[in-house]
Amino acid sequence: MSKFQIFTNGLVKENPVLRLVLGTCPTLAVTTMAFNGLGMGIAATFVLFCSNIAISLLRNVIPDKVRLPAYITVIATFVSIVQMLVKAYVPALDKSLGVFLPLIVVNCIILGRAEMFASKNKPLDSALDGLGMGLGFTLTLVLMGSIREIMGSGTWFGMTIPFLADVDKFTFMTTPAGGFFTFGCLMALVIFIENKTGNKKERSIGCEGCPSKSVCGAKGGCE
Repeated sequence: MSKFQIFTNGLVKENPVLRLVLGTCPTLAVTTMAFNGLGMGIAATFVLFCSNIAISLLRNVIPDKVRLPAYITVIATFVSIVQMLVKAYVPALDKSLGVFLPLIVVNCIILGRAEMFASKNKPLDSALDGLGMGLGFTLTLVLMGSIREIMGSGTWFGMTIPFLADVDKFTFMTTPAGGFFTFGCLMALVIFIENKTGNKKERSIGCEGCPSKSVCGAKGGCE
């Protein structure tokens, strides 16, 4: 796989949210506003990028039996750095994201890429994978946040949209149900585009994509 393919995989073909269906909890929770989605995306991208590089560099040092606790420790270190920076310089974002900022530690996207890619590839490839997946995650959050904010509040990044100022707002979009609705529509759109362009990828149900496959002992399907 070329470096360009590694970087672009996370944008659409293997988008962590819309195709791999990972990180859905923060995706649904923070995307009531585009600004929140952008902030969460940047924070997660920073952690993905740094943890992928660190884990790739340490892949031959970390004992196999303790690799998952070691990965979480590395990830938690970078999340702590991000959290302190956000608290210090963007307190409004810290307040908006709340508990979901420290919960980046257990985000399935980051742990999954650590186990499936960074632990098996060189630092440069791992860095590109982290950037690509992070960018795909960020774009999805910003897109969802923009749709929900514009339709539900008549604003975008907190700025009032003139032609929507006197229009009744579709407040349903700012509710949790609106988040699920938007998420489902975007997933359906991506699948439709994938089918139309002939890039449909066959996917098997089982443990192939699970980062804990070798830990739980499942042989062919999750139990």
